[in-house]
Amino acid sequence: MRIKQILWALTVFVLTGGLYAQGGPLPPGVGKQEPTQQMGGQLTTNQKAKNPQGPVPLNEKEVTKDIKNNPAEIVIKEVKERGVDFEMTPAIEKKLRKATATDAVIEAVRQAGPKEREQAAKAALESRPSGTVQIPPEQNQAYGAITTELDPDKVIAQADDFAKKYPDSPMLSYVFSFEANAYQQKPDVEKTVDACAKSLKTNPDNVMALIIDIGMLPQPQYLNNHSADREKILQQAESEANHALDLLPQRVTKKADESDADYQKRLAEVESQVHGPLGMIHLEMATGGLTGPDKAELEKAEHEFNTAVTTTSRPDPRDYYRLGEAYKMDGKLDDALQAFARASELGQGTMIKTYADQQIGEIKKMKAGKS
Repeated sequence: MRIKQILWALTVFVLTGGLYAQGGPLPPGVGKQEPTQQMGGQLTTNQKAKNPQGPVPLNEKEVTKDIKNNPAEIVIKEVKERGVDFEMTPAIEKKLRKATATDAVIEAVRQAGPKEREQAAKAALESRPSGTVQIPPEQNQAYGAITTELDPDKVIAQADDFAKKYPDSPMLSYVFSFEANAYQQKPDVEKTVDACAKSLKTNPDNVMALIIDIGMLPQPQYLNNHSADREKILQQAESEANHALDLLPQRVTKKADESDADYQKRLAEVESQVHGPLGMIHLEMATGGLTGPDKAELEKAEHEFNTAVTTTSRPDPRDYYRLGEAYKMDGKLDDALQAFARASELGQGTMIKTYADQQIGEIKKMKAGKS
């Protein structure tokens, strides 16, 4: 199952240094909060001065030391709060396991890498209410606390409290989208979708909620629980994805000193986060019939996955894996082999590599049998 997680790394740094800095305006209050508490206690004055946008990510040496000296649950908590400044590789995984890292620690470190945090930043685009909106100080403070909180359970509790206290707040849609992100981390697909629905009911143009929702709706786990509404759900997901693509050029605006080519490249990077889920939507539509895969939907899925992996400098191995599945169902075995090989290459140190290698073995057997 492909779940494009919008991880716990939606910190002030993500919001002010990521996509908002690329042209989307900030919702009121973002970037005005003090850094949150770290595992080792409060940030020092010097740390606050040097790192006003959040905790400093751990390096490999610090993570290894923590693994040797602390229980797994403490290591995981610190890694989630601070992130890491390196990507997981087989060599690093071997070192961490030698230091007695558990599977849960390895996975936490993997999800805390710069690539995953960058994907979270790309998914964090949203718009502020139109016009000049005055936010009461108490609402602004409560909203700021939600945006800087890294514990998903606390985010959920704070979001529910905000909704009860300020049911008419112009920030309510954004609060619900952070709640959706928190449920996604747990992970709880049903409650993630419910929170997105509340967010989009309040503001149908909330891009963050749209991107989270389209990542959840076409997942087999969700569709299997709502089989009677399967077609309706996929149609809703497709409509939301297309709406997000319509909104993104308004959110990611051209900088004064930016060339047209550079702007289009930057916009395409963000849009790739929508094309992957669109590919999944069409792949599910292709497999929903009773007489075999729908050829037209398979071609749409292939197009969307290809767009997702070719318009970003950091393609997701899961998009390549699903592209391979689409090609395989479409009888394009050579193309499928190439896609699975790329998924295996990019998925080093993850289960994606294992699954992709299995698919490669199956296709080679199929080709050998035909010959």
